Amino acid sequence: MPPLPRTAWLEIDLDALRGNLAVLRQRAGDGVPVRPVVKADGYGHGGVPVARALEAAGVEGLCVASFDEAVELRDGGITGPILALYPIPPAFAADAARLGVSVTSGDGGELEATLAAVSSTAAEAPLAIELEVETGLGRGGFLPEAVVDAARRIEAAEGVAFAGLWTHFQAVEDADGTARQVARFEDTVGDLAEAGVRLPPRHVAASAALLTDGLLAYDGVRPGLAIYGIVPDELDATARREGPSDELRPVLALYARPVRVADLPSGTGISYGPTFRTTRPSRIATLPVGYADGWSRRLSNRARALVRGVAVPLVGNVAMDAVMADVTDVPGPPVTTDDEFVLIGHDDGERIGVEALAQERTTISWEVLVNLSRRLPRVYHAATGPVGLRTLTERKG
Repeated sequence: MPPLPRTAWLEIDLDALRGNLAVLRQRAGDGVPVRPVVKADGYGHGGVPVARALEAAGVEGLCVASFDEAVELRDGGITGPILALYPIPPAFAADAARLGVSVTSGDGGELEATLAAVSSTAAEAPLAIELEVETGLGRGGFLPEAVVDAARRIEAAEGVAFAGLWTHFQAVEDADGTARQVARFEDTVGDLAEAGVRLPPRHVAASAALLTDGLLAYDGVRPGLAIYGIVPDELDATARREGPSDELRPVLALYARPVRVADLPSGTGISYGPTFRTTRPSRIATLPVGYADGWSRRLSNRARALVRGVAVPLVGNVAMDAVMADVTDVPGPPVTTDDEFVLIGHDDGERIGVEALAQERTTISWEVLVNLSRRLPRVYHAATGPVGLRTLTERKG
C-alpha cells in the first residue's frame, strides 16, 4: 500500500464481511436470496468496495436508497441486480431502465409521473418497479387499499414490469405490532391474488428480523447493519448474546497515530473552551480525528481510546480535526507519535464498539457509522493482507 495521506484511517475487514454474509445466508434459509443494503456509502464502509466484495461472494442483489447511489455502483463495476429503496425522480426513470436498476414506488402521483416518463422514451429494457406497502411504519409506501390499483397501472403500462412487493417493520422487538404489520402485508398479497394480479417476489426482513425468531424470509432478505457485523440497537441483551448475533464480526475499525505528544504542566487547558484542564503534569497525545471525520463533538470528555491495550480518556472538546488523549498513566516507555491508537475496534482484549459510542452520543449505531466521513482513508484487507485503498484522491484494489 502507498503511504496514507493522514495518520487516521479506517480498516475494513473483508473476511469479516464475507463471514457475516455466510451467517445471515444460513439464517435466511436454503435458496433464499440475500440482497444486502449498501446505501450511505456502504454504511460508511465504502459502498463500491463493499459491494464488489459482496458480489464476489455471491449475493443475489444489492439495495441502495437513491438512484445516484445505484449509478455509483454501476460505475464501480457492479453488474448484479440493484434496488433503489426510495422512489427516484421520474426524470431518471429511463436511465434506471437502461442501467438495470429496479425502483420503488409508494405514491400514486409519483407512480403516474414515472410511467409517463418511461412511455415517452424508447428504453431497450423494461423498468422494474417494486411497490412498497405501508403496513405501519408511517414513512412510505402505498396504503394497502391502493396497492391493487397501483399494480394494475403498472401491468397496463408499456416499458415497465411489476417486479416486487415489500414492506419495512417499525419495531421488530414489538411482537404484537410486527404481527399486525405482517397481517396487513398478507392481506395485501391476498387482495392482489384475488384481483388476478401476478404476484412478484416479496421481501420484508432486514437485519433485526433476520436475528430474531419467527423469521419471514419470503422471497428474499435485505440485511443492512448486520452485514457489517453490528447487532441492531433495539434487540434485547439475550438476542445479542445468543444465536446468530453472537457469530457476527464487526467489519470496521478506526485507528490513529498522534500528530503530537507533549508533556504539559498542571493547569493547562485542553482544546477550545476549555472544558478540561490538567490537574497534574500530563502527557497529552493529539489524534487527527475530529467532528469533520464523524467523531461527534458530543463525545467531548466522555469517550476513550485504546493504546498498548490500555484504555485512556479523550479530554477536552472535540475539534473539527483533532481530539486529545491523556496518556500520562500508560505503562512502559512514554507514548510517542509512533504508537497506534484504536478509537473503534479491538486492542489486546479490550474493545470499543460502535454500540458503546452510540450510547455515549445518545444516538444509534447506524448514525455513528454513516457519519464517518469520506476523507478518512479506508484500507481494505483480508487474511492475505491489504487488498484495496480508498482516499479522497486515490482508489486502488
